[in-house]
Amino acid sequence: MVESTDITEKTEQQLLALSVAIESGPLHHAEGMINALHPAEVAHLLESLPAPERIVVWALVCKDLQAEVLINLGDEIRQTLIKDMTPEQLVEVAEDLEVDDSADFVQSLPDTVIDQVLHSLDSQHRKMLESVLSFPEDSAGGMMNTDTITIRPEVTLDVVLRYLRLLGDIPKQTDHLIVVDRENRYLGILPLSQLLINEPNNIVESLMDNKVEAIPSDMEDNDVAMVFEDLDLISAPVVDGNNMLLGRITVDDVVDVIREEADHSVLSMAGLNDEEDLFAPVLPSSQRRTIWLGINLVTAFLASWVVSNFESTLEQVVTVAILMNVVASMGGIAGSQTITLVIRSMALGQLSRSNRRWVFNKEVIVGLFNGIIWAVVVALIASIWFNDYSIGLVIAAALIINLVFAAASGVAIPIILKKLHIDPAIAGNVILTTITDIVGLLAFLGLATMFLL
Repeated sequence: MVESTDITEKTEQQLLALSVAIESGPLHHAEGMINALHPAEVAHLLESLPAPERIVVWALVCKDLQAEVLINLGDEIRQTLIKDMTPEQLVEVAEDLEVDDSADFVQSLPDTVIDQVLHSLDSQHRKMLESVLSFPEDSAGGMMNTDTITIRPEVTLDVVLRYLRLLGDIPKQTDHLIVVDRENRYLGILPLSQLLINEPNNIVESLMDNKVEAIPSDMEDNDVAMVFEDLDLISAPVVDGNNMLLGRITVDDVVDVIREEADHSVLSMAGLNDEEDLFAPVLPSSQRRTIWLGINLVTAFLASWVVSNFESTLEQVVTVAILMNVVASMGGIAGSQTITLVIRSMALGQLSRSNRRWVFNKEVIVGLFNGIIWAVVVALIASIWFNDYSIGLVIAAALIINLVFAAASGVAIPIILKKLHIDPAIAGNVILTTITDIVGLLAFLGLATMFLL
């Protein structure tokens, strides 16, 4: 198994060797190094280079590799590389890709050239491409490839074998043949293993597996990924509402979905686009991040406004000012733990109406349990530190209140945002932080005002 550290070291070595080759003078040595790599490795190198060097290296990539390299790049980087390509060059790229990859590529093109590229393709390629483009990008139909091998149930294995020899090649990740009737209605699959181990005179119908369900074309890509994971699939047929075969999805496309979802989850929590380019120019990067910094500033002022209402308390009890961040910080961490688990469960389809109440009650109890434990610890520290047991009791009570409220909010916020069709991964943490800060400060300062003045 190749570990991530090995990949990182390999990339560093390739970058170093490439930099030396480029700086040494003639570029033919660097060109040979680049074109000897796998397209995915070339794409990874391009993503690891600052913009000026990226343009130089891209110019050295041979035309035969360009299509596969582009499809392995993130959308933002791909846009920067194709903006100077002619429509003819874009057509060549689209023609060199498999239909599902070609659809992803065409969808990333500027609107002004999409129609031009489509009309420049040959009629067969255009028809297949348009069939995929007619579905949403994040659906099974948008993921599928039309390169299927179909057979009839009434033929013998010998006929199937002769048909495969006549084709001369089979699509990648083909682990079974798809059985359809004369109207192209899906009936089942014939694993290639059955084709190899059984007598040639056996009928397909007697050996096919008709219990394998096809994937509906409108199924969301995350649900498709879960089906592949649960059933350990390599490929799966895709059908429309009338059970007519449309194409198939292969595991390489599912891996892309899983990685994109992971990137989206991590970056969205920081308010970043999942196609964020580490080496993007300063101005676009600043503009993208400014929005979330502005939102955070508003929430910070809101918390400050809460504090300002207890100015007299802070003036008379200085220890409150020293300790008040402890309550808000502990609530933020506790809420972040809960909301992360809930968002993950929603993405995996584990959280539903039937179990929401159970999860809510469980997380509140966990918050209460942790609140009591850490309230005792903090109370002891505060009491000994300031030689005042009353301040220890106040911060303990505020801590319990905030941790319970943080746990409840961590469950409720993603559910509410989902109902409002807002991505919980993007907005959830900002809202949660605001709530835990305000509740924590209100609880601590309010209790301090009541019992310490």
